[in-house]
Amino acid sequence: MQVNVTGKQIDITEALQQHADKKCDRLDRYYDRVKSVDVLIDKPNHEFEVEIVSHVDGHDPFISSCRGDDVYACIDESVDKLSRQLSDHKEKIRNHKHG
Repeated sequence: MQVNVTGKQIDITEALQQHADKKCDRLDRYYDRVKSVDVLIDKPNHEFEVEIVSHVDGHDPFISSCRGDDVYACIDESVDKLSRQLSDHKEKIRNHKHG
């Protein structure tokens, strides 16, 4: 799975890149057809905005976003939201096939 981290009005440090990679690598546990993940980190005013877009085979992209003062906490929360979306999608597919 490919993870792309992009910063808008903010420089992406090595620590931020590694944190996003580490957290997004967990998404394969919830749904194994994730092709790539795009992480967009923006700081328009005094808050950070993190948006994560997960590209999946055979489905529209899953999107999660978060705002807050701590960029690392925003990444964690966005990944948690996305993992919930992916696991719900996997469960929906599993129940549809066997139902």
